[in-house]
Amino acid sequence: MIKPITAIWPGRPYPRGAHWDGEGVNFAIFSEHAEKVELCLFDAKGKSEVQRVELKERTDFVWHCYLPELRPGMLYGFRVHGPYRPQDGHRFNPNKLLIEPYAKDIVGTPRWSNAHFGYSIGSKHADISFSRRDNASVMPKCRVIDQTFIWGNDQPPDIHWQDMVIYELHVKGFTMQHPDIPPQFRGTYAGLAMAPAIEHLKRLGVTTVELMPVHAFLDDRHLVERGMRNYWGYNTIGFMAPDSRYSASGQISEFKTMVKALHKAGIEVILDVVYNHTAEGNQLGPTLSFRGIDNASYYRLVGDDPRYYIDYTGCGNTLDMRQSCVLQLMMDSLRYWVLEMHVDGFRFDLASTLARELHEVNQLGTFFNTIRQDPVLSTIKLIAEPWDLGEGGYQVGNFPLGWSEWNDKYRDSIRAYWKGDGGLLGEMAQRLTGSSDLYERSGRSHASINFISAHDGFTLHDLVTYDTKHNEANQEDTPNGNDNNNSWNCGVEGETEDPEINALRARQKRNLLATLLFSQGVPMLLAGDEMGRTQQGNNNAYCQDNAISWLSWELKQQDRDLLAFTQRIISLRNEHPLFRRHYFFKGLPIRGGEVKDIIWLNPDGSEMSEVDWNQEFSRCLGVHFVGDSLFETDGRGQRLIDDNLLLLINAHHEDIAFTLPEFDEHFYWDVLLDTFDAIGKPESSRYKAGQGYPVHGRSLVLLKQDKTQ
Repeated sequence: MIKPITAIWPGRPYPRGAHWDGEGVNFAIFSEHAEKVELCLFDAKGKSEVQRVELKERTDFVWHCYLPELRPGMLYGFRVHGPYRPQDGHRFNPNKLLIEPYAKDIVGTPRWSNAHFGYSIGSKHADISFSRRDNASVMPKCRVIDQTFIWGNDQPPDIHWQDMVIYELHVKGFTMQHPDIPPQFRGTYAGLAMAPAIEHLKRLGVTTVELMPVHAFLDDRHLVERGMRNYWGYNTIGFMAPDSRYSASGQISEFKTMVKALHKAGIEVILDVVYNHTAEGNQLGPTLSFRGIDNASYYRLVGDDPRYYIDYTGCGNTLDMRQSCVLQLMMDSLRYWVLEMHVDGFRFDLASTLARELHEVNQLGTFFNTIRQDPVLSTIKLIAEPWDLGEGGYQVGNFPLGWSEWNDKYRDSIRAYWKGDGGLLGEMAQRLTGSSDLYERSGRSHASINFISAHDGFTLHDLVTYDTKHNEANQEDTPNGNDNNNSWNCGVEGETEDPEINALRARQKRNLLATLLFSQGVPMLLAGDEMGRTQQGNNNAYCQDNAISWLSWELKQQDRDLLAFTQRIISLRNEHPLFRRHYFFKGLPIRGGEVKDIIWLNPDGSEMSEVDWNQEFSRCLGVHFVGDSLFETDGRGQRLIDDNLLLLINAHHEDIAFTLPEFDEHFYWDVLLDTFDAIGKPESSRYKAGQGYPVHGRSLVLLKQDKTQ
């Protein structure tokens, strides 16, 4: 039995949310248009409401109180009274228990029923009608936490952009089938913190993990009713709380322990965050939090008919970054994850939405200016998904200083080139050298996050195994998943026992991975691509919380070979600063000499001309990276030097004898990698300058110049 609260003090309007100060708990919640706000306290199981406390104090639209008798662990929610006039943008309904926007811990998941909707389902008046059903018994509850945690000497790894290798993973999917992780910890923060998981990342050469959404999110009702889940998690309902479904202990400290363990291993943690919309959907969606707290303040509504929502996200609503309460929530959330949870950066889903001041995207919008002047957020890793679904939302190359971007132009160009499309040599060269056409003007030399595959789309294995998507498992009548994948099945749709086709597919995977790791910019791997993970042709597995999405750790020989190959090319990238330059290549002579910093070569060894670049049939080129051009310093101020390197790329189906550059009769070229081999080992290791090297069809070769006789 919980003792009733008798002492109710005025409290303070800041900090927002429920804040335990060691003696009591301060509650503060923003609502400009509310007429009354009630704090609802629940028993330890969250089943019974034991007390309501009216927040009678209001400062600048922030309702607040202080309860000196309250302690961490208390479950709570809010009921907010006000006008229910959807046609005016107001959807207050005190019959609905609401999740507080600043909740640090959210317990439970909603048991879907019509009670969660502010209107009467089935009414002829639709969302204009009013529901009197109480949903408290089937709603998740917020929980007061004690933020104390012993971080010890935890420090951010602070990896320089040019040295990063990002690994995009799903917390559950990464360890759910890992045989060396105890079953009770699989699919959790604790599992990711364990030695088998971290050892894989370290052996692979990963410097940075990018976690798919871990902010508290909901499974859509229509998915739950079909026995599915919102596996990806782009359906946020709590921007401060780590999702409890990934917690083995049910404690916030588990997430912190994971970050601490990864940091100890020298691995950064970046969160994929969704600040553009919430899980409440459009006007027919449920009332779970923001909609019932102050719909008109939190969401972008149609100006001449505020019953409806402006939707730049494809998810039914868009948070209104023009409102100070929304902007403050976003900034407070970001700072919380950096200062209290020690994460190293963020990848922003549909980031163009955050830049919309009116309807057009403004790259110097309030959101970006606020981050740029913030002493905490301006120093961390910031990555944009530089598009949304609204008009003018595609903004690749246009984000401001301090931001890197997912570069889908890189993805599409590299895929198309290795598929065998013609006329792409110039485009290929731009992407291989860091996309200076997109980023040099703004001075962002490490802005390009290069990727071949990501969570959204084909895995690497499926990219070379399927011509078309196979999303039947999603059980959706409407189209889902991209139809334009630049994929090639190498002759047969789906899996096959044909050894020649499987050999070609394996080589194509090596080609794509090697191109990724030998390109300027920041490479990002999709978890499992290094081991041949397949989604059976599903390129939109957002609802597949099962073996379709989870990584398999039962590796065949070809998977072990691919893993060894990936480890090798990451090691080669680390060994050679030429692949990790601070600045773009200029294609000009070095310091007044005759040799350029980069030289593009035809198969006969001659330098490419303007005519050569425009040949539709050409699918082969050489890239001579000149080591003497690396007149740069690393993060410690040490001079970077490197060997001359030669990259030979042949997307043609036939072998090509490539004449190796000859500057001196005593020069030799040592072969470091040849993708024709299963793990990249060359047939022969040393060739004399001027000699022809047999580049097999659909292969890539890396050589290093050796001046010894």
